[in-house]
Order: sequence, then structure tokens, then C-alpha cells
Amino acid sequence: MKDMPDAAAVMPPQPRDYHGVNWAGLRTLYIREIRRFWKVGMQTLAAPVVTALLYMMVFVVAAQGARVPVHGVAFATFVAPGLIMMQILNNAFANSSSSLLQAKMNGLTGDFLTPPLTPLEHVAGFALGAATRGIVVGAVTWLAVLPFAALPVTHLWAILYFGIGASMILGLLGVMAGLWSEKFDHMSAVTNFIIMPMTFLSGTFYLVERLPEPFRSASHYNPFFYLIDGFRYGFIGHAEGSLIAGMGMTAGLVIAFSCICLWMFETGYKLKT
Repeated sequence: MKDMPDAAAVMPPQPRDYHGVNWAGLRTLYIREIRRFWKVGMQTLAAPVVTALLYMMVFVVAAQGARVPVHGVAFATFVAPGLIMMQILNNAFANSSSSLLQAKMNGLTGDFLTPPLTPLEHVAGFALGAATRGIVVGAVTWLAVLPFAALPVTHLWAILYFGIGASMILGLLGVMAGLWSEKFDHMSAVTNFIIMPMTFLSGTFYLVERLPEPFRSASHYNPFFYLIDGFRYGFIGHAEGSLIAGMGMTAGLVIAFSCICLWMFETGYKLKT
């Protein structure tokens, strides 16, 4: 009589036990988010650059000679950092929000909920993927506007700090919006009534100090104002607002939004119900 197989030999494989951070899973989620926008590069990379160039044509080239210098630099040099930051903000938000909303609507949330990933790893994967898209689009836009505006790098640390900070803030905001939204109308409402107005009313194309009251004071409560102002400071060496306040606000929003996103994933907010 044949020997019976060892009981251990027919046992199903046990799930992998990760101690600490699941680096393999986190890296996979991050690469997934990168490949999402890279596959449609004409939409995610080329389109924002064309939009920025159209703004340059309207606000700079078409009004050439009619715009006086701002803070001792040409108007094109003043506007260009705001346009770059605007593309960073919009694309970082779009990446994480669209990824989560599409997964929910297509019933594909199990693709990232089933693997052994903690809420922190989920937040990091989606936020870093969104931040990468924002930074890549910002870098490409920077190169695209160079023929129209000379952009000296005065303070590299400010460019990196506010550029990376802004991409993380909007990437995390996109995670929250993607989890909250139940259809594309909800996402459009966030984009059209929150992101877009805050972007345009943050001094992208004008000096906030020239606004009449109470709009001048109100602009200093707009977080996007500090992101754009700090980013522009890295190029032209002049800031309208307080750099210390801008740096603190940037770090505070990253921490606060990270905590909210962690709570949403830990509770399965609109993911498991």
C-alpha cells in the first residue's frame, strides 16, 4: 500500500507575512499609478503643456509691450511660475482622484484592497503616484515655457519644497475626493467649484497686493496663494506673502490630509459599503 502523502505537503500555501512595510506591494501600487498616466501621455502630459502655452500666448505674447515689469522682472517671467504650479496642482489632483473613482465605478477596488497593504501604504502609493505626475507635468511645462520667459533659478530649495509640497497636497486631496465621490458629477463639482477658483484667485496672473479690500486680505487665506507665491519666489527671488507661513501651511496640510486619508482607508469609507 502506497504511503499516504505528508499532511504538510497538501496544505495550501500560507499568506505572506510582512513585518514592517510591504515594500513590494507599495512599489507595485506606485508603479501602477505611474503607468496609468504614462499610457495616455497625450492626455496627461501633452495636453497640460498645450494649455500652459495657450495661457502664455494670451497673457504674454498677445499683450507684448503692454505689460509693465513686475518686481523688476518681465511679466512673462512673473506669470510662468504660476502657470507651472497650476499644472502641478491640477494634474496631481486628477491622477489620484480619477484612479480611485474609476476603480469604484468599475468594481475594481479589490485590485488594491485585497493585497496585504496597510492604510498607510495605500495612502502613500496613491499620493506618491499623483505627486509624480504633478512633478513630471510641471517639469515638462517648465521646459515648454522657456522660449517665452527667462526663468532664473534664484532659490532652488523653494522650487523643490513648494513644488513637491503642492503635488503631495493635491494628490492627497485627490484621494479624499476620489473616495468621497460616487459619480463623475461629484468630481466635476470639486474641480470646478473648489480647485479651479482657488487656483485662479491665488495670484497666478496678477499681484495680490494690487487687489482692493477685502479681496486682498481674503487672498491670504487661500492656501494656493502661498504655494504659488513660494514657488515663484524660487525663481524671481521675491515673495508677496510670508515664506515662513507658507512653509508651515504646506507641511501642516500634508500632515492633516494624510491623517484624513488614513482614516478613510482604515474605516473603508465608501469602499466597503
